[in-house]
Amino acid sequence: MKKLKGITWNHTRGLLPMVATAQRFTELNPDIEISWEKRSLQEFADASIEDLAKRFDLLVIDHPWTGFGADTKTILPLSDHLPSEYIKDQEINTVGKSYGSYVFHNKLWALPIDAATPVAAARLDILEKQGLKVPQTYDDLLALAKKRLVAFAGIPVDSLMTFYSFCCSLGEDPFQSQEKVISVETGKKALQMHRELAQLMDSANFNRNPIQVYEAMVNSDEIAYCPFAYGYSNYSRIGYSKNLLHFYDLVKLNDKPMISSLGGTGLAVSSFSQHISEAIKYAEFTGSSQVQQNIFADNGGQPGHLQAWKNDRINGITHDYFKNTLPALERAFLRPRYSGHMYFQDHAGDVVRDYLMNGGDEESVLEVMNGLYIKSLNL
Repeated sequence: MKKLKGITWNHTRGLLPMVATAQRFTELNPDIEISWEKRSLQEFADASIEDLAKRFDLLVIDHPWTGFGADTKTILPLSDHLPSEYIKDQEINTVGKSYGSYVFHNKLWALPIDAATPVAAARLDILEKQGLKVPQTYDDLLALAKKRLVAFAGIPVDSLMTFYSFCCSLGEDPFQSQEKVISVETGKKALQMHRELAQLMDSANFNRNPIQVYEAMVNSDEIAYCPFAYGYSNYSRIGYSKNLLHFYDLVKLNDKPMISSLGGTGLAVSSFSQHISEAIKYAEFTGSSQVQQNIFADNGGQPGHLQAWKNDRINGITHDYFKNTLPALERAFLRPRYSGHMYFQDHAGDVVRDYLMNGGDEESVLEVMNGLYIKSLNL
């Protein structure tokens, strides 16, 4: 019996589909056993995958780690190990830029088994009780926020992702040059709009990640709407929590739906593994169209395969989570993935959140971010 270990993140969506696929894989391959461990969402975003790769055969990773993983040869280029027709299927059935988010040096370094981006969530029962509707425009969102019924994820990394969202939605993507994150004009407007909305929310949200926002929404009757937090289809499934969330595309700004920052996770194989062929075989199984549409999705997973997002059965049990939010995935902005980018992401979020909470000079905020960006390019 060959025993492999995997590391994922601590949520139903992160852990259960991996355990379920591993169990079925072992039933089909009795000589291979795979056990999964979990780490917190913050550790998932921040912790170096190099250390993890020395301890685990399989890693569920956040795509901004792709460049680091490739440059340090910590993880294997799966496109060198999997059949070309399988890789082609993954590319054709990408959800938005999910496939491309794991491509670096023209090779695929992880399978896009999970797709996500910030989307909108609503407690329809609260809105209906107050005679209100789901916001359609940014002005609608501000009006609802003034009623103190709105929340979003405000921890540093999510504050940074929302800043990107405002920049993209104002017509300029960040990181288009190697000297600055964004132009002063767009950056100032993005920060000001972001803070205007943030000031209309409970300060508790500055300490909440998306999971904590959704838990607050389903476990109390104080939050009717979240305009942007990384989507979790679990909360749109009957029986998962005591109240149900419905998910939607983002509101319109200047007559166009807002743009968010792509998330999701990839399944990577450690280059240090003593069981590489077995690990790759399991990865191939888990990322396949059939498993993604069935075992993976049925056990709380949020698939990364397009056929699962279009599957009527899966949409039926998630109140059309996938159909409703797919347009947001298809527009989503792909963050940089160069080797030093995680340094920028780790520090720039603190700068944005501090501004949202305390105010300040927007140009100074942008200058600090530019300094972090330039330093990260040289790491």
